Amino acid sequence: MRLLLLEDDAILGDGLAEFLRGEGHVVDWFQRLRDLPVLAGEPYDVLLVDWQLPDGSGLDWVRGLRARGFALPVLMLTARDLLSDRIRGLDGGADDYLVKPFAPEELAARLRVTQRRSAGAASARVRVGDADVDLAARSVSRRGREVAVTPREWQVLEALVARPGRVVTRGDLEALMLGFDGEVSSNSVEVHVSHLRRKLGADAIETVRGVGYRVGP
Repeated sequence: MRLLLLEDDAILGDGLAEFLRGEGHVVDWFQRLRDLPVLAGEPYDVLLVDWQLPDGSGLDWVRGLRARGFALPVLMLTARDLLSDRIRGLDGGADDYLVKPFAPEELAARLRVTQRRSAGAASARVRVGDADVDLAARSVSRRGREVAVTPREWQVLEALVARPGRVVTRGDLEALMLGFDGEVSSNSVEVHVSHLRRKLGADAIETVRGVGYRVGP
């Protein structure tokens, strides 16, 4: 998944970013609201937002996103642990609420749940053609046999599986794979899609000519 992390504490933010990248996610970490990119047209899977920031309220920022129609999942990370705070956070636009200090493993589990809900899946296992994709275990099997995929191939497959039935453009796939800091060759996405089709079946990923790719109905 590509994650936007908004956390002003340098030690915590660096630790979370490192942990999440170790879990295979792409993380764009920002410490202040003024440093954030314009989100319109910028693909993310989940926003991880601290409530209290040096230059404003993370919750107010989330409210503004919701008012403008942004439906991206938001997980609020905060030291505010009162019941009234949790209610304000969830009513203010957060989809989940995690009180500091927390174990990074719990954050990872909550992200998996968020991903599963976004994909409309009842479990972590999603069917793609005649292959089974396990989003929790980050594994793929076909006809009962494990299929080896590279980290980049997994990122492409995960991005498509998390958006069933939706066309994902090549540009969005590149951004979901690399975030702001990476560079990708002009045909990298096509190469990874070709490899996935060879491993999962020619019909596993549909090309929508001139637009992008999709899986599912």
